Amino acid sequence: MKRVFEKVKPDSRIIIGYSTSLFLLLVVYVVTLVANNKLKEKTKLVEHTYQVKLDLESLLSRIKDAETGVRGFAITKNSDFLEPYYHSQENVDSLYKILWNASYDNPVQRMHLAELKDSYDKRFIVFERYLAYIRNGQIDTAYKIIDQQLIAKRIMNNIRRVVNMMQKEETKLLEERDKNQKATFASINTITITSLLLTLVLVIIGFVSYTSESRARKTALQNIKDYQQQLSNRIDELNNVNAQLMQMRSMEKFAATGRIARTIAHEVRNPLTNIDLASSQLKADLDSKDENLSYYFDVIDRNSTRINKLISDLLQTTKFSELNFSSISVNNLIDDTLALAKDRIELNQVQLTKEYKDDIVINVDADKMKIAFLNIIINAVEAMQPGKGKLKIVTKKEEGNCVVIISDNGSGMDETSLSKLFEPYFTNKQNGNGLGLANTQNVIFNHKGNITVSSKPGEGSSFKITLPAS
Repeated sequence: MKRVFEKVKPDSRIIIGYSTSLFLLLVVYVVTLVANNKLKEKTKLVEHTYQVKLDLESLLSRIKDAETGVRGFAITKNSDFLEPYYHSQENVDSLYKILWNASYDNPVQRMHLAELKDSYDKRFIVFERYLAYIRNGQIDTAYKIIDQQLIAKRIMNNIRRVVNMMQKEETKLLEERDKNQKATFASINTITITSLLLTLVLVIIGFVSYTSESRARKTALQNIKDYQQQLSNRIDELNNVNAQLMQMRSMEKFAATGRIARTIAHEVRNPLTNIDLASSQLKADLDSKDENLSYYFDVIDRNSTRINKLISDLLQTTKFSELNFSSISVNNLIDDTLALAKDRIELNQVQLTKEYKDDIVINVDADKMKIAFLNIIINAVEAMQPGKGKLKIVTKKEEGNCVVIISDNGSGMDETSLSKLFEPYFTNKQNGNGLGLANTQNVIFNHKGNITVSSKPGEGSSFKITLPAS
């Protein structure tokens, strides 16, 4: 009887092995959970840094717009030039309050903000004094104020210096957070791999020792599957975090493009205004009956208008615009968009397939979202051969979000085209301006959404748009 109990009694090595495996599994789970929470916190800090830098750029841009408006009014006496100036100080104060609240835990940044506010307040005082003299007809006094432009220039340089210092401070914080984030990833990988190896060794020992016992073998296999599944879940979580980081990099790239666009607009429109003024003055002074002169003046006017329109289109594509939100079914929104593209779809004999898996209500600006979807659908139709095209649209719900997938069997794109797809003025079309998909990305980012593209040459393309569900 004693021998029977000894045979039935489990081997202490297996008990220790399984207990250790479960303990290591618990350790990996706890460490991964804690690490994920830290990564989420760091992700929020990274988003905070990008937002602060973007707000600083916007604040500086508002002051520049005010300065440009005042200069235009001083030259032309046309009050239309003061339109960007009228609300500039209110907008600047609003951005300052946002930055002040965002830097509640950073005394260095708050010190910079205090200096920044003092400088731009002085700048607006100079603006008001200068405009008051002009409006009151005190032109001579106004011209004397020009002598104070050196002071105004120093104030503006100081504003730029403070903004640059704050951006460098945020960049420094971002680098430190990125360094800590990489260290966290390395620690997670080390702990996970070490625990996995130890667990596998212990499981193998138990499996070899009890191959004759099917119940023990099944239990061991089940433990391995459960462990692998949990590891797979942890990997999925890490992949989700990586996807969020990729989205933030896209946002940073978009914001950088916007900053470049605003700089170009500012630097180009000032001399362009002078060219228009000079052209108008020359046209008035010279003989307007001379057909050759009229032709050249028309050339100047047309090209000036075209440059202005290009700048306006670029700014519209890269700025965060105001939205008129309303609740609407995503399926109805897609149907309304398809109605706009109906003629083009029928003309190219495209086979349309709709798979509406869920009727999801989203809170969006319907008109702007129609434009965003229409750009993608028209690009898909134009990428397919007439009579052979297959357009597929899927709507569904994933992790509480609304997902729209627009796929085609067109010519597809290579890696180089994919990497530049949303850049302004990049296009593979002969008559395209390269702003359609850039505007689409802008609209989706405005709605706190995301857009990704998968494509292979000759196999077509698939656009996945993710939007918050209502």
